Amino acid sequence: MATFNPRYTDELPEIADLVIIGGGIIGAATAYFAVRAGLHPIVLEKQAMPGTLTTPKATGAFRAQFDNPEEMALVREGIDFYAHFSERTGLDGYDLGIHQQGYLWLATTPETARRQREVVDEQRGWGLNDVELLDGDEVRRRFPYVSEGVLGARYRAGDGWLDVRRLLMGYVRASQAPLALDTTVTGIEITGGRVRGVRTSRGTVATERVVIAAGPFSAEVGRLADLDLPITCVRRQRVILPEAPEVPPDAPMTIDEETGAHWRPWLSGAHLMWTTPTEPATPPMEDVPTSLAFAYGLLNPASDHAVARISPFWRDVWQRNTAHWLLVAGQYSYTPDHRPLLGATPIDGLYVNCGYSGHGIMGSAGGSRLTVDIITGAIASADNPFRLDRPFAERALDVL
Repeated sequence: MATFNPRYTDELPEIADLVIIGGGIIGAATAYFAVRAGLHPIVLEKQAMPGTLTTPKATGAFRAQFDNPEEMALVREGIDFYAHFSERTGLDGYDLGIHQQGYLWLATTPETARRQREVVDEQRGWGLNDVELLDGDEVRRRFPYVSEGVLGARYRAGDGWLDVRRLLMGYVRASQAPLALDTTVTGIEITGGRVRGVRTSRGTVATERVVIAAGPFSAEVGRLADLDLPITCVRRQRVILPEAPEVPPDAPMTIDEETGAHWRPWLSGAHLMWTTPTEPATPPMEDVPTSLAFAYGLLNPASDHAVARISPFWRDVWQRNTAHWLLVAGQYSYTPDHRPLLGATPIDGLYVNCGYSGHGIMGSAGGSRLTVDIITGAIASADNPFRLDRPFAERALDVL
């Protein structure tokens, strides 16, 4: 079994074929696809290990159920890649901890049920033919933990989640790209409108190609090159219950489409999440604070967005009051249309792979492959729907 070790380095090269700024899931994926395309990248990460900021705060979920064909295609590419990860990367037997247990979007009002039918019709028109529409009785027959108030649902069995740390380190090991830790980027050298190098806390690397893949800090990195990236950082929290016997271990990601509250099994318990509609934008942070009110909003059945609204067993978990839980928080990097920023910038040799608006894990393969194809010229920038100079049409906030 191939078990390549990560190539951590304490010394920067004087010259690099490609410099990738950011050692999270997107930077690691970019390095993998760059190597596969024949490039020789180096990854710069300011933390002491790769993937220690935003990546471990992600729930690891993936879904093909999107409201536009471009993101759907991007993520479907990733789902296929993850399903064949060990064969594609050469890491024989490498296990990503994939659980394809589905995504179940629940409607509790006639209006939401009608909108679900419209969404599924669109998705099927884009080639996603395995999405099911279920009425309330069929939902409860197949998923007995769903409340009587649910009128219908849309469901795709091929959606699910994986282990984000395993995916990250799989990219790192498979790429064999050198990764410089504890390395802070302090400047991007531009001469004549073209990238010439990257300055860091360890010295300067001469290069003519740079990818910004720094998650919430991507806009700050962009400003080092006088590049204004339209990214807004917003805190996103998650409640983790390692043990709650009431949780069905074979359940799908279960979403209250009215409120955005959702949960899915994990270990002997669950992850619980909610996209807070009034969460203010904040500067990028390395230590993102948590709020007890967030946990109570999901766990307390008296809350208007409690998960007990759609799954009554959560009332038992609350009343029993013996389940241990903890809170974690990270930041989503939102763009104006909630789609990623991929590919070329107005500065020759400077590229972006960021702004995934909460979809970085599921979009990491397709988005990074596309970015590398633009770098190598395999795809023209004009054919890239996620280019930086696209019109940013307003879209509703995605609940997850």
